[in-house]
Amino acid sequence: MSHAQILGAGDALGAGDSYLTLDVVPPELAERAFESIREEVKWDVMHHRGGEVPRLVAVEGEVGPDGSFPIYRHPADESPPLHLFSPTVEAIRQHVQKILQHPVNHVLIQFYRSGTDYISEHSDKTIDVVRSPPSNIVNVSLGAQRTMTLRMKKDRAHSLRDGAEDTVKPPRPTQRIALPHNSMFVMGPETNAKWLHGISQDKRFITMKSAAETFHEGERISLTFRHIGTFLSANQSQIWGQGAVGKTREAARPVVHGAKESEDLIIAFGAENHQSDFNWDAHYGMGFDVVNFTTKDE
Repeated sequence: MSHAQILGAGDALGAGDSYLTLDVVPPELAERAFESIREEVKWDVMHHRGGEVPRLVAVEGEVGPDGSFPIYRHPADESPPLHLFSPTVEAIRQHVQKILQHPVNHVLIQFYRSGTDYISEHSDKTIDVVRSPPSNIVNVSLGAQRTMTLRMKKDRAHSLRDGAEDTVKPPRPTQRIALPHNSMFVMGPETNAKWLHGISQDKRFITMKSAAETFHEGERISLTFRHIGTFLSANQSQIWGQGAVGKTREAARPVVHGAKESEDLIIAFGAENHQSDFNWDAHYGMGFDVVNFTTKDE
């Protein structure tokens, strides 16, 4: 029996700083957005620990006059190349920024080709996400409705049960949130710190699914917008900004390719995934100049 709360628009989600908004973009844009993005975006595959992740991906963002661009680092062997915002994604970005009241300069686009495509529970990695003022991370859903699971991190859940003497621990607080076409899930910093989120596989027969879940033949496109404060030079040889060692363009340093540096950052990623009281300054504050997490021949 599931102990998950079923929540949606109008509910305070996660730690209370997150929410779901419906009908994010106007009907005329929502009607064509899925097909347009599927055609406009340069889809790629992404690998994690040598294996292909179960969805197609693309990365788009703002490119400066000098060709520099924002970089979002997370546990992937090597991120796909960043392209300029495609026309339909740019139109959606403008609506997102009006709702958020802060800029977003980077988007990770993911194509869930069927119910068997998924993303495991995780916390978003915040080394490169602008901290001051705190920025939200948002996910716009197009196409088939999928369900997001929010589950409180183990250490946070256990701390709430201090004093319990029985050895059978109750399940961690869990929320299930349906993400229909043209909806936007806004995740606040506290929710990302204390809860994990993911999209599980849905292997039910089509006859068991609702019209919203079979919309666009069960295909879903998600756009995760972030305000990023770390940047790469046009030739990807230099890095600077919030998550780098050099915090300004003038202090830019060469990108590092090395197993030791990669391992240190992956360890920090793991800590953020498991610790609800993750100390950002201790783990990320010194900065990292590594970009990819596979060792390149030099």
